[in-house]
Amino acid sequence: MAALNGSGAASWETNRALRPRKIASGPFRPEWESLKQYRAPEWFREAKFGVWAHWSAQCFPEQGDWYARNMYIQGHPHYEFQVNNYGHPSKFGFMQIDHLWKAERWEPEKLMDLYVKAGARYFFTLANHVDNFDCYDSRHNPWNSTRIGPRKDIVGTWAKLARERGLRLGVSNHSAHAWHWLQTAYGYDPEGPMAGIRYDAYTLQKSDGRNLWWDGMDPQELYGGRNMVMPTGIRTIKEANQWHQHDDLVWNEAPPENNQEYIDRWFLRCQDLIDGYNPDLVYFDDTELPLGQAGLDITAHYYNQNIARHEGNLEGVVTAKNFTPQHLGAAVVDIERGRANEILPAPWQTDTCIGDWHYSRPLFERHGYKSVSKIVQTLVDVASKNGNLLLNIPVRGDGTIDEDEHRFLADLSSWMNTNSEAIYGTRPFAVFGEGPPEVADSSMFNESQARPYDERDIRFTQKGETLYAFAMVWPRDGKVRMASLGTKSTLRKRPIRQVELLGSAGTLTFEQGEEQLTVTLPPAPPHDLGAYAMPWCDGTLVTTRGVPKPSCQRALTPGAEIFSAARKIDLSHA
Repeated sequence: MAALNGSGAASWETNRALRPRKIASGPFRPEWESLKQYRAPEWFREAKFGVWAHWSAQCFPEQGDWYARNMYIQGHPHYEFQVNNYGHPSKFGFMQIDHLWKAERWEPEKLMDLYVKAGARYFFTLANHVDNFDCYDSRHNPWNSTRIGPRKDIVGTWAKLARERGLRLGVSNHSAHAWHWLQTAYGYDPEGPMAGIRYDAYTLQKSDGRNLWWDGMDPQELYGGRNMVMPTGIRTIKEANQWHQHDDLVWNEAPPENNQEYIDRWFLRCQDLIDGYNPDLVYFDDTELPLGQAGLDITAHYYNQNIARHEGNLEGVVTAKNFTPQHLGAAVVDIERGRANEILPAPWQTDTCIGDWHYSRPLFERHGYKSVSKIVQTLVDVASKNGNLLLNIPVRGDGTIDEDEHRFLADLSSWMNTNSEAIYGTRPFAVFGEGPPEVADSSMFNESQARPYDERDIRFTQKGETLYAFAMVWPRDGKVRMASLGTKSTLRKRPIRQVELLGSAGTLTFEQGEEQLTVTLPPAPPHDLGAYAMPWCDGTLVTTRGVPKPSCQRALTPGAEIFSAARKIDLSHA
C-alpha cells in the first residue's frame, strides 16, 4: 500500500459502557467505508505459503475439533470420552483440561525449523480459540497460558523464533464467539442418572477456588457468563441437540445483548495481543469482522498502529470471512477449507489443515491425513488464482507432532525445494489454468466437494518473463497439452523459446501448433533424489532451470497417478 502518514489524523475513540476504547491515531476510522481503503502489502502477495500451529488445551484430549464445546453435549463422542477419562462435566469441566495441559515436550525451535524447511514464509500461532483461553501473557484475561497449564507465553515464544528465522508472524483470534459457543458448559444431562444436574460453569464462582489451583480467578470470565443457558425441563438428548442447534450454535456476528462487559474485555484482550506482540497478520474466525462495532474498532486500531510502526506504510494484514459486497476490501478474504473458482482481483487466503484443526489421535492412528500431493495441488491452484495457502499441522497436547506429520513436512520440504520458484513471488497469468471446474464457487468448505484432478488440469503462474505451467497429474502418454498457449491464442503473443521440467536436466521437446502447445515429458518423473530421497513421493517433481536438485520419490501403488509436474516456459524473445 502507498505510504500513509498520520498527519492531520484524529485519535479515534469510541465510547462504551466500561470505558472509552482507545484507538491508535491514523488515517483509518472504525467505519466500513474507511476500512475499505485497505490494500494488502506486497510481502503478503510474495509469500504465498504459511504454516499454522493451531494449538491450545483442546489438543490435550487428542480427540479433534471443538472438544471444549462437545464434552458438554450428552451423546456426543467427546462427552463419552470426557466421562470415561476425566469425569462427568458437572465435576470436571473444561477449565480442568486447561489445567492439565502442560506442553511438557514442546520444543518450539525444532518445530519452527521444520516449518521453515517445509517452505513457510509466514507462521501463525493460535492466540485464543472459542474456548476463551488466551495463549499469551494477557493483561485482561487471567485464564491464560502464562498462569495456567503450560505456564509459558506460547505466542511470545513462537513470535521470537519465527522472527529470528525471517518469517512474518500471524496470530489467530477465535474468541469472539465464546459467549454463545461455550454456553454448553451451563447445560445438563437430559437423560440418565445425572439428568438435570447442571455442569460446572453454571455453579462455579470465584470464591469456590479458595486454596485451589485457580485461587483468585473467576470461572465466569472463562466460560463467558450466563448469556444463553439451556432451559430447565429438557428430557431427551434429541430435544437438547435441537435446542443447541437452534440457539447457542447460531453463528453470526451479533454481539451479546446483555453482556457489554464481555465485548469490552474482548476488545482489550485483542488490543493487548496486537500492541504487545506486533503481529504482521491477524486472523479473525468471523463472518466479516467480529462483534459489531468492536470489530471495526480493533481493525482500525491495528491498521493505524501498524502504519505508525512501519514509517507510514501499512504492512499488516487482517483476514476474515464471507464479506458482503458492500464491505469487501476492508480486510483480506479468507476462505476456510475452500478454494476460489476463478482469479480473484485482490489477494486472498485459504486456510486448511492436513487433519482436524485440533489434534486427533484417532485420525493419526488410521493414517488419515491429507497427502502431500493434495496439499501441493491446493497450493498451486490457490497461487494460480492470486491467493495464499495457510496450512495447519496439528500439535499434540504435549507439544510434539507425530510420525506421519514429520514425514509429511519432510516430503513437503522436498517438493518446495524443487518447485518454490514457481510459487514464491508469482502472479496470476491471464487465465488460472485449464480443465473442467473443480469447485462450483468460491465458498468456504468447498474443498470436500472438489473433484480429483486429472490430465486435463493445468495451472499457470508467472514471474517476470517466465511463465510456469503445472500439470496437476503426470500424463499417462507423457504429453501435456495446453490450448491456452497455441499460436492462435490471444493470451501471450511472444514466442516460446524453451521448456524445462524443474528437477530434470536439459530442455523438453515441444510443438506449438495453432490449437495447442504440446510438451513431451521424460519417460518417467525424475527420481534422482540424492540425500533428499523419501520413501515415497506425493507431489510435483521438479527444480530450477534444468539443473537437477534433490527431488522426492514415492513408491506408487498401481494406478496411483498422483504426480504433478511443473514446466518452466520461457516466453522472452529469442
